[in-house]
Amino acid sequence: MFSVKGLSSGYGQSEVIHDLDFNIGQQEIVAIMGRNGMGKSTLFRTLMGILPAFRGDVAVDGQSLDRLEPYQRVAQGIAYVPQGRMIFSHMTVLENIQTGLPPSAKGVVPEELYALFPVLFDMRGRKGGNLSGGQQQQLAIARALATNPKVLLLDEPTEGIQPSIIKDIAKSLREIRDMRKLTIVVSEQVLSFTLDIADRFFVIDKGRFVYEDLRANVDEQTISRYLSI
Repeated sequence: MFSVKGLSSGYGQSEVIHDLDFNIGQQEIVAIMGRNGMGKSTLFRTLMGILPAFRGDVAVDGQSLDRLEPYQRVAQGIAYVPQGRMIFSHMTVLENIQTGLPPSAKGVVPEELYALFPVLFDMRGRKGGNLSGGQQQQLAIARALATNPKVLLLDEPTEGIQPSIIKDIAKSLREIRDMRKLTIVVSEQVLSFTLDIADRFFVIDKGRFVYEDLRANVDEQTISRYLSI
């Protein structure tokens, strides 16, 4: 469902991620772990086309996204929840979700989004900036899901969120995966969260993958060592 081949990118003349390769199946949840500054957000920004690739290719469901603008990549089935959530604080919850809806929806939010995140229905008339960090994260995920993606990218979704809400988000992501047969890629530093949701793990260090394994075989001590150095 999601394929990345020989992907490299960075800023100016500085290459930050180096020739990354991975393939992710339909309904698979993959965690990309790493400390700050190791290339996680650069990778996600490149996957979305926000940052141009130096070389390599990204494909969704067999269709190359090469040279496509971010909005065109959304149309091809990729959605992105950026680090820091980036919701529209001056707009209501409803208006935020509506920004992700296709024209055919005519502004009507699918009931399943509210079923996944009941708090958003209760607060649909409230300004996004008045929500808690956890509620804003749920809103950002709902807005991304409104685009009907095949692949959902989540960059540091637990950042600044209390543990009880992190568990709720983990539960929602598993439900979303099963309900929509969605492929999910999560960038994270919180190992307990990814152990709760991921089928497969990668560790990125200085722009390169240095560890990969299935959840059943994952070496928590090895991952923790890369996270704590």
